[in-house]
Amino acid sequence: MAAAGPLLLPLLLLLSVLPGPAGAVWPQPQAQRSPPGAGRCPLPPGRFRFAAAEGSAVGPGCEVLDAAFQRYRPLLFARPTESEPSWGTPCTQLLVYISTPGCDVFPRLDSKESYKLVVSKGSVLLSAETIWGALRGLETFSQLVGRDENGTYYINETEIVDFPRFPHRGLLLDTSRHYLPLRAILETLDVMAYNKFNVFHWHIVDDPSFPYESLTFPELSRKGAFNAMTHVYTASDVRAVIEYARLRGIRVIPEFDTPGHTLSWGPGAPGLLTPCYVAQEPSGTYGPINPILNSTYEFVTSLFREVSAVFPDFFVHLGGDEVDFTCWRSNPKIRAFMKEMGFGEDYKKIESLYIQRLLDIVSSLGKGYIVWQEVFDNQVELRPDTIIHVWKEAMMKYKEEMANVTRAGYQALLSAPWYLNRISYGQDWIEAYKVEPLDFKGSPEQKALVIGGEACMWGEYVDITNLTPRLWPRAGAIAERLWSNSTVRDLEDAYARLSEFRCTLLGRGVQAEPLYIGYCENEFGEV
Repeated sequence: MAAAGPLLLPLLLLLSVLPGPAGAVWPQPQAQRSPPGAGRCPLPPGRFRFAAAEGSAVGPGCEVLDAAFQRYRPLLFARPTESEPSWGTPCTQLLVYISTPGCDVFPRLDSKESYKLVVSKGSVLLSAETIWGALRGLETFSQLVGRDENGTYYINETEIVDFPRFPHRGLLLDTSRHYLPLRAILETLDVMAYNKFNVFHWHIVDDPSFPYESLTFPELSRKGAFNAMTHVYTASDVRAVIEYARLRGIRVIPEFDTPGHTLSWGPGAPGLLTPCYVAQEPSGTYGPINPILNSTYEFVTSLFREVSAVFPDFFVHLGGDEVDFTCWRSNPKIRAFMKEMGFGEDYKKIESLYIQRLLDIVSSLGKGYIVWQEVFDNQVELRPDTIIHVWKEAMMKYKEEMANVTRAGYQALLSAPWYLNRISYGQDWIEAYKVEPLDFKGSPEQKALVIGGEACMWGEYVDITNLTPRLWPRAGAIAERLWSNSTVRDLEDAYARLSEFRCTLLGRGVQAEPLYIGYCENEFGEV
């Protein structure tokens, strides 16, 4: 059995042959109980209806709710049933009560996602403060529906009170290193909603390619994309992603990383990047954005004015990571500027100058900003409302970083232990699941500054051929850690529920990879 690896081998050998719990929910709700004498209610597909409850502040005509009803019906009743149930009092409708008006809106960081779901004989009531909470409750309801040996759909009587632990529960996709077709992004948004993720962090451009089609600077994608005809996200594509995400209660936060990670920008924006030198002569290569030119800031202002108008979320991710100072050091004009400013040889100071001006620009456009941790580490003078994204994992240093960031009074996001592009033999979802975002030395006030985290799927070795199985169900481990109570840590229970959820995903057409030995009743691809 050496091939199974050392990771929890006895547990896995035991659980590989055990079925998942019927009607288990992923991520686990905050509170779930079965009332005394709880039974099972049949669900007749032909008669089952979704409806707004009397007095609900949101009712028919709400696109978010109507679209959700249409999505969930085929998910609930995926297989035909030949007859009406012959036992019990059937549940023929799910009533949704929403207390706060508002439908034609976008989700925000402070949006409420709490809900209460009560299943009793003959009725199902889903109540929520907002439409976003109603969406989370509908997903939970869909996972509670089962099918017995006679083909009858049913749901167990239960009461659930649920809300997320953290308001920011994200997934990063990198579309620069490999272009991901629009349908791959939309399919990922579907599965994000199944896992109750609520932020799509779109790392849309980087060194290898610039697939975002800018209306202000069309040459950026024409000259910077892998293929200007087939590997570009048009304005229509971007609108489609934003609306598809909104209907699922998912925010779209774009990342335009500067001043580094910008080599693909150069061909479409002459003069933007820094010319590198060798022995006082231009080498013909380029480095980060040139931080000493007025034209740089005119360009950045115009680009982010467009980005701010296109993407409705309050936040833009500005990157700021891994800035290589080698090219700046080689450039005589930048060295002269450094001397003039009294910066000496500290190139972090010229990076800080650029970042500060960028933050001023984005703030003037009415946007908030997220930056990678190097911006904080390099002691850039940041605005107090900046969100710091912690990503460096080496030797568990991220815990120290989380403590430092929050001690300085900044809100923090955690991604360091959740890089899903890194794979290993065995069940690496377990290590992701065991992470505790607040496990660092700090006061309660510091820990209140942690607003959540993100799973990251970088694209060096990932394209449409392996995106989905590499993501799912592994990302689900992070989804539960960010949604469920901190006490939800039982690996045996998690394995059983995640295995069952993986089977649910297969039934929904998602090519989710197996956790370990076993099978699903409905394997992927079966008719």
